[in-house]
Amino acid sequence: MLALGKLLELTLAGHEPAAKIQLTPEGTRLRWLAEGALEVTPPAARDNGQDLLFSAGIHGNETAPIELLDRLLQGIARNQLQPQARILFLFGNTAAMRRGERYIEQDINRLFNGRHDQHSGAEALRACELEHLAAAFFSKPERTRLHYDLHTAIRASKIEQFALYPFQDGRPRSQRELSRLNAAGIEAVLLHNKSSVTFSAFTYSQLGAEALTLELGKARPFGQNERVNLDRLELHLQALIEGRELEGATDDLGELKLFAVAREVIKHSDAFQLHLPADVENFSELPVGYLLAEDLSDTRWVIDEPGTRIIFPNPKVKNGLRAGILIVPAEDVQLI
Repeated sequence: MLALGKLLELTLAGHEPAAKIQLTPEGTRLRWLAEGALEVTPPAARDNGQDLLFSAGIHGNETAPIELLDRLLQGIARNQLQPQARILFLFGNTAAMRRGERYIEQDINRLFNGRHDQHSGAEALRACELEHLAAAFFSKPERTRLHYDLHTAIRASKIEQFALYPFQDGRPRSQRELSRLNAAGIEAVLLHNKSSVTFSAFTYSQLGAEALTLELGKARPFGQNERVNLDRLELHLQALIEGRELEGATDDLGELKLFAVAREVIKHSDAFQLHLPADVENFSELPVGYLLAEDLSDTRWVIDEPGTRIIFPNPKVKNGLRAGILIVPAEDVQLI
């Protein structure tokens, strides 16, 4: 296997490879760009005009998707996968990955779309570097652009594998991409209704890519992901790499559930209280009239939307950040 196929091993060791460019026997080029960043370029005769950005480790303890990307890259380096697309593999918060922690000082996935300019420290610099790497990769004109940012969640979920689709004013979502997700085992998609500061929101709104954040189960340490079944997603990513479509990836959305954001719960002060069990699962349904949270100045969040569910509840976030999202079934979704 080509040494550059061991990007994860290099990243966890903090090593820079001696050889920055290597070729497979079939002529696929692997090029090391920066720590945790590797570009794959197929021979010109096989290039189908698609650019794929696969990122993981934006939170350093989300190991299942990191291991998934490692398997894909090793398959390319062993000449077992024959790419027909350009691919950029990115491991996001490399320092946190080495420590097995979500982040060191700041959540990188709250530092994109220019937010890093308002902060200092290594993670703000890394967010800026990731933006530049993505922008350079997606700079070639007249090519199809797709970004999957792969994550796992802090807590368990009633719907284990789901996606978050960013928002851009006036831009419909892609029915083709939703059908692909359905074929890849994704059970639900949350459609955002305002701009965000996540990595996928940056590539979607600023770089014109189809971009989605994929949540793929619960975060566990390296080597402990046997219970996270990513087989269907892995087959889908292999198909994308080789210029194929996964069987079932038609315009039919199948059983895919679509949700819309009803409200965000923002923590304003240390007095914030979230009235949920510590082990509450993502997508738990909340009854109308339920007092969800309280904060200073008699601020209260009471459920008044039928069919409301909560995702990402976290009362331990810093003041000013989101402590949960209230979602409802989506209606009248505009697709192209």
